[in-house]
Amino acid sequence: MTDILFVHPNASEKIYQGLAKNNAAIEPPIWAAMLANSVRTKGHRPEILDAEVEGLDYLSAAKRITEYKAKIVCFVVYGQQPSASSQNMEGATATARELKDLAPDTFVVFVGGHVAALPLETMKKETCIDAVCQNEGVYTLHALLSLSKLTHSELKRVPGLVYRDGDDIIMNESSPIVAREDLEHELPGMAWDLLPSLNRYRTAGWHSWSNNTEKQPFAAIYTSLGCPYKCSFCMINIINRTKQGPNVSSEDSNSFRWWSPEFIIKQFDHIAAQGVRNVKIADELFVLNPNHFGKICDLIIERGYDFNIWAYSRVDTCKPKYLEKLAKAGVKWLGLGIENPNNELRKEIHKDGFQEVKVLDLINNIRDAGINIGGNYIFGLPFDTKESMQATLDFALENPTEMTNMYSAMAYPGSPLHNQARLFGTELPSTYSGYSQHSYDTLNLSNENLTSAEILAFRDKAFDTYHASHKYMELVKDKFGDKAVNELNETKKIKLNRKLLGD
Repeated sequence: MTDILFVHPNASEKIYQGLAKNNAAIEPPIWAAMLANSVRTKGHRPEILDAEVEGLDYLSAAKRITEYKAKIVCFVVYGQQPSASSQNMEGATATARELKDLAPDTFVVFVGGHVAALPLETMKKETCIDAVCQNEGVYTLHALLSLSKLTHSELKRVPGLVYRDGDDIIMNESSPIVAREDLEHELPGMAWDLLPSLNRYRTAGWHSWSNNTEKQPFAAIYTSLGCPYKCSFCMINIINRTKQGPNVSSEDSNSFRWWSPEFIIKQFDHIAAQGVRNVKIADELFVLNPNHFGKICDLIIERGYDFNIWAYSRVDTCKPKYLEKLAKAGVKWLGLGIENPNNELRKEIHKDGFQEVKVLDLINNIRDAGINIGGNYIFGLPFDTKESMQATLDFALENPTEMTNMYSAMAYPGSPLHNQARLFGTELPSTYSGYSQHSYDTLNLSNENLTSAEILAFRDKAFDTYHASHKYMELVKDKFGDKAVNELNETKKIKLNRKLLGD
């Protein structure tokens, strides 16, 4: 019998529209695999159902879940980017409703960023959920699985649990998160054996350009958890929360933890043995602590692995002296949070973590080291005007990077912007998929200068303008050849329909 089934939900078509079929990445569910391995070390019997890679609709996923006859069904609603948890609640809640219709006695628990941000609100709204974890859920799930019965008298003893007792919703005392020195004991890597073959996962198209456009197989791992910074638009750190209360945000929980390089290299050993080249290091900031990422790079170089790695850095942590080693270890892409190239405006969103950086100089340094750049820009932040958004686009057009994401500012639950939006009565999405940047019903943040529709229309036009520009297309052709250009041209044919814009 399965003690706990970890479910990675699927709502890709609603979240990504036409991009879901061939373009959006399908990533291994890191947190589901880490939690499964964690409970297994305590003697419990976990399984994982990845509904996304299996291509299961809500009802089909629910039927599959019933076949496991699990004591507990845990929907792991995480993701490796800020919008992922809230948007993935779309598939998780829809599947949980179908499951409760088929097997009403199933005990359903949710863990992830969205429920960590809004535990009471989620429980009140979603009657298909029996309980949620207040943070990353490691110790909460350990305690839950140790219970002999899932009754109120037992559940009230589980730290970090919010659960339903009849018509009442009970919030237990908080649970700690795993301390850095305990990571390798409590979160000892991913349960790779419980996942589908890595040949079934695929990376994003642009990441594959440095691998002859081969998207599969694909693996993703964490080498660290959390982030020491407090950016207003980000909710990543909300899973680190140990404080209760309605206004706790990610800036109250900016904990940063990491596994030892000697432990992490064993994960890379496994990936390499599976024949994987495409690797995403999903850390919010991989290029942060040189004693950490530098040693990992050294160990990869010693082994002679030939990876195509994608990782993240801030513009103010990516020092030129690190680049040669990163490139030698197989880091082919660095995602940079440029957000806005204007230093004065960037200071507003990065708060006490801001450092003045000449963004263009850094771009040139990274490219000179043989590393491709994923530039990330945000339109519609609280200070933005039409003129400042145009200045951001002009900078991107004049200084193209090998890949560019352009986002509309979104008040993700758990972020300081979400609390601010609620305080001032700013309209927020009424659906989970409304938090997706690519969905039909997306609802980005308005500000004092611009409506949500004005910002979204600018973002979509800016994205099209950038990817049609001669300077950018020549960059792609020169670096990656005709296969990449052809793939990019096919992707550009996919139109995102927007309810907000009258589609």
